[in-house]
Amino acid sequence: MRISTVGFQNDALAQMQALDADIAQTQSELSTGLQLQNAADNPSGMAQVNELNVQLSASQQYVTNGQAATANMTLEEQALTQATTLLQSAQSLAVQANNTSLSSSERQNIAAQLQQQLQQLVGIANSTDSNGNYLFGGYASSAQPFAQSGNSVSYSGADAVDQIQISADQRISGGDTGASVFMNIPAGNGTFTTAAGSSNTGSASIDAGSVTNAAAWVPDTYSITFTSPTQYQVTNSADAVVASGTYSSPGTIAFDGVQVTVSGTPASGDTFSVAPAGTASAFSSLSSLVTTLNSTTLNQGQLTTQINGALEQIGSAITNIDDVQASVGARLDAISSSQSTSQSEQTDLQTSISQLSDVDYAAAVTQLNTEEVSLQAAQESYASLSKLSLFNYLS
Repeated sequence: MRISTVGFQNDALAQMQALDADIAQTQSELSTGLQLQNAADNPSGMAQVNELNVQLSASQQYVTNGQAATANMTLEEQALTQATTLLQSAQSLAVQANNTSLSSSERQNIAAQLQQQLQQLVGIANSTDSNGNYLFGGYASSAQPFAQSGNSVSYSGADAVDQIQISADQRISGGDTGASVFMNIPAGNGTFTTAAGSSNTGSASIDAGSVTNAAAWVPDTYSITFTSPTQYQVTNSADAVVASGTYSSPGTIAFDGVQVTVSGTPASGDTFSVAPAGTASAFSSLSSLVTTLNSTTLNQGQLTTQINGALEQIGSAITNIDDVQASVGARLDAISSSQSTSQSEQTDLQTSISQLSDVDYAAAVTQLNTEEVSLQAAQESYASLSKLSLFNYLS
């Protein structure tokens, strides 16, 4: 078979260009540290790397989400602790005010302290994060959620919070609304409330009461009326008598699955009410107590009843905040666990990506040396063969 000079030169040049391209590719891999630089290098390998990178990016975002949520919930936890401490202080003041030996002016001094605590509680409820967003505003975190007008506090925040994705299959609440923390708290003992009649003239008071048989409780407004200082009857909203008996202080009055304790000396015609519990706020617990202690018209029985009711309500507010704080702690634990898992996953993903795309430097250097030797040999061979011509031997 004859090989023309042009054919020989073209073949030799193509071979050397291919070797030169191989050397350039290997040098590029060594300089970048990547053996996969585009899809043409290894289509299936590049597809795997792209998928792994998507997973890695998502995992990193979950960690970022968790870190942001942790920062906000840590601030929320601090605010809740401050609120609990303040309400516990208010409890102590209420107990102090429940002393029958105190004068009206001494109770008013306590009321002034409670008024300051009410303002402080509103300030805590309007706490913000480092970006100025309100912790208890829910979705409406850019607007102040609580506003105080006199002793009345209103909530204008959202009723829901952002849900934060902390893993592929787990979302958590990024905070708590002001309504769930400070506003929607069961009144009284959670089942019913008690109150002394506004026209009572005796010294008797009533406690918050308790449920003895939930199945027997019939939600209704009941009236306990003393027909004499030692006789009472209980009627429902239809004026039907549901219980009656003889009273001596302190006396337990039981009916329809509940019981209350009346203490002191009632006057004939004095009444006490038992009604289904609605909801109250942590703020109203303090504001109602301020109003009670500032009053100069309440008798001792009414005063004691209202202070006892406020104490019960403040206790419910503390319990509610404790429950929210426990929920925050559980979510922080969930974030910590999720981040630990995500970081472990990221290590595995990065290892897999590295195995697919990173250069084996020892192998690449050996390959580069081999390619350089091959190119040098091809060049020398071409140089030698290109001199073979009959004319070189004719003189």
